[in-house]
Amino acid sequence: MYLVTLILGIVLLPEARTLRCYECTSEQTGTCTETTTQCPSEKYQCAALRLVSYTGSSEVSNLFGKSCALPEECDQHSINYGVSRTIVTSKCCSTDLCNTQPAPEPSKTNPNGRKCFTCDGQTCTKTLNCHGNEDRCISTTGSMTSVLNFMFYM
Repeated sequence: MYLVTLILGIVLLPEARTLRCYECTSEQTGTCTETTTQCPSEKYQCAALRLVSYTGSSEVSNLFGKSCALPEECDQHSINYGVSRTIVTSKCCSTDLCNTQPAPEPSKTNPNGRKCFTCDGQTCTKTLNCHGNEDRCISTTGSMTSVLNFMFYM
């Protein structure tokens, strides 16, 4: 009897329902052809994302997309290389197909008092002022192209 009750309970339990979200990635033309996707688990939210890169104070790219994202990805993040800075902003929501609006432009931030060393060619003794929520220094080697590709596909 207990076995029958257990089997019926498992069969009749509703499966966890995951969100349906819009999904797209901007193209060179700046358009984003939307499709819909089912999020992989109930932990995910719908998100609109924007990746903006700067060299100095000049904007060099502004890419955007829509997808499923974990809650910890729903914020503004940045990485500052000294000569360039990349900022990822997102806007998340938790109902089906709610990610209709684009992610916000990055907010303007001021230096936060933290400093990291930065390299100028082979010399790595210059300091870099961190901005906004930049709170960690990292050390890496490689070309700028490979680092930016890593950031975009993270």
